[in-house]
Amino acid sequence: MPQLALYTFGVLKAPLADPGPLTRELHDRGEAVYPEIARQPGYVAHAEPAPGGRGTHFALDWGVWGGFAVPSWYGKGRTRDRVALAATLSVWTDLRLARDAIYSGLHREALNRRHDWFERTGHPPYAFWWVADGAIPTWREGVGRLEHLHDNGPAPYAFTFPRSFAADGTPGSQ
Repeated sequence: MPQLALYTFGVLKAPLADPGPLTRELHDRGEAVYPEIARQPGYVAHAEPAPGGRGTHFALDWGVWGGFAVPSWYGKGRTRDRVALAATLSVWTDLRLARDAIYSGLHREALNRRHDWFERTGHPPYAFWWVADGAIPTWREGVGRLEHLHDNGPAPYAFTFPRSFAADGTPGSQ
C-alpha cells in the first residue's frame, strides 16, 4: 500500500541562533509539537538526525533520509549563526489523517502563529507525494518535489491538501 511523503519548508524571520523571544517561542513550540504529531493516527515516521550530532541542519547525519537539502531560493545562510529555516520530512499512511493531525492540537496553534515566525516567500510551504510502502523519502527528493510544485502547480508528482491526487494519479476528492 503506498504511503504519503510530506516535505515542509519555511524561511524564518530571524536566525535560529537569535536569542530573541520569538525564536525561543518557536523552538519551544516545536519541541512540544513533534511528540504530539508522532502519536497521531496515520503518522509513520519523520526525519531525525543521528543521536549525538552537532552543528546545523547541513552538518548533521540524517541516515537513510539523506543529506540535508534546501530549495534553491533559500539564501539566508548555512552556518550556525545564520541558519534561518524550519524544515520537516515525514511519512503518513493517509492524506485525511495527515490533514487531521496537522490542523489540530499544538500544531494548529503553531500554524496560527506562522506569520510571526516565517517570512512570506511566495513559494509553497509544503508538498506531498506518494511513495512505496516502506520507502524512505530523502531531503533532496522533498526539495525537488517542492520546487516542482512551485514551478508547475499541483500534479500527481507533488501536490497539496486542496489539490491532491490519489496514488494512481487521479485527482483527489477533497
